[in-house]
Formats: sequence, C-alpha cells, structure tokens
Amino acid sequence: MKAKRRLTEREEFEIMRMVLDKFLWLGMVILGYGLYVSITSSFNTGIWYIVAGAVVLVLFAWFIIKEFEFIR
Repeated sequence: MKAKRRLTEREEFEIMRMVLDKFLWLGMVILGYGLYVSITSSFNTGIWYIVAGAVVLVLFAWFIIKEFEFIR
C-alpha cells in the first residue's frame, strides 16, 4: 500500500483558491442576474436573486475567515 503524500502549504492554498474562486463567481453571477431581472421585469423577483447572491458571498467570506483562523 502506498503512503499518502501530504500537500505543501502552497499546493493547499492553490486548491483552496480554485474552489473559493468558483463561489465568488457564482455569487457575482447571481447578483448580476438579480440586477438584470429587477431592471427588465419584476423588481421583487430581482431583489430575491440579489439577496441570494449576497448570502452566497457572505458564506464565502465566512468560510475564508474560518479557514485562515484554522491555519493560525
């Protein structure tokens, strides 16, 4: 059985950055879509999309803070 190789700090950071970058893009896309919907059709529906995008971004920020506290 092969021993598992541990990742270096740099490799861990690169993987974490790639994953978290996707959450950032997802949050921004949801916010942008909400803005588009609120301008073109229903304001209330657009606001719900904007709130959902903000929640994704807040979760993203919370996860980053927890991850950096764990590293320390």
